[in-house]
Amino acid sequence: MALALLEPPTNTNPQTALSLSQKAPTYYKSQASWSLPYPLSLFVNNESQEKWQAYENIFLACLRTGDNQSAYLYLEELTDRFGKDNERVTALRGLYEEATANNDKELEDVMKHYEEILKEDPSVFAIRKRRIALLRSLGRTAEAISALTNLVDTSPTDAEAWSELADLYLTQGAYDQAIFSLEEVLLVMPNAWNIHAKLGEVIYLSANHKDAGPEQLKGLSESMRRFCRSIELCDDYLRGYYGLKLTTNRLLDALQSTKKSQQVASDPLAGDLAPPSIDAVKKLNEVATAKLAEIVRRGTAGEKGWDGYSASELIAARELLDRGTQQIQR
Repeated sequence: MALALLEPPTNTNPQTALSLSQKAPTYYKSQASWSLPYPLSLFVNNESQEKWQAYENIFLACLRTGDNQSAYLYLEELTDRFGKDNERVTALRGLYEEATANNDKELEDVMKHYEEILKEDPSVFAIRKRRIALLRSLGRTAEAISALTNLVDTSPTDAEAWSELADLYLTQGAYDQAIFSLEEVLLVMPNAWNIHAKLGEVIYLSANHKDAGPEQLKGLSESMRRFCRSIELCDDYLRGYYGLKLTTNRLLDALQSTKKSQQVASDPLAGDLAPPSIDAVKKLNEVATAKLAEIVRRGTAGEKGWDGYSASELIAARELLDRGTQQIQR
């Protein structure tokens, strides 16, 4: 429970969120409230950064599981502690209003409230992001993209905003823009293995929408390199090995069907690399196959240190391996 309380909300799985939500009333009663106002409350023993991080995480868990009553209690505690004008508290209150809205009209009212706040102070980034999230949930994708573009122009090192922008572009099939956005994320976080894998996925999708030939071969080769970088940074990253297996399967077919005269030549000035050799791709395919098989076997068995994979990921990996086995048998 203690570790789950401090774990980032984005890393909390549904089971953990439900557990936190169920324990919310008990945990709330166990925390004695102070009798002194802020900042004198800082001298009370129960005042700590961990406590307020736990309050926020439980608040988010309660919203996820529909326990709005408990969520409201924690929101009020955060408001009393930090003040209703605090930027983070304002964003959390907006999130609560979004979650408890019963129809689109009420969501539009929340939107108007966000816009009123931004008219007074456009620099409240937490509210700008909540507005963008609300635009997306209302299906106003073009407006969300426009708002995100303005946001990254103002704050070009905001990796979260660039990643969200890439995701929005991807939903519209704008692969080049999505690739550019993910590359911007990597400028800020060059060792983010999950972003390297995500970029590999987008490049792979883009290559599959091109006609067979040099451009598709170039895209598949770049995708493979991104997945290689991903697993280089995180040795047991299932998504990276899955992408490497998928990409090398396609790349082997493309290399064997494309004449050498049609293959992309190396161009150092443009940053292009020559396509990998068939032998190199085969070796990488074998590595991906062996590692995926190990992850599926040990992850399914629930071995210690191998229990962090979701059931859906393991099922998808097994299906990919089975597909390869069926092709060999044929």
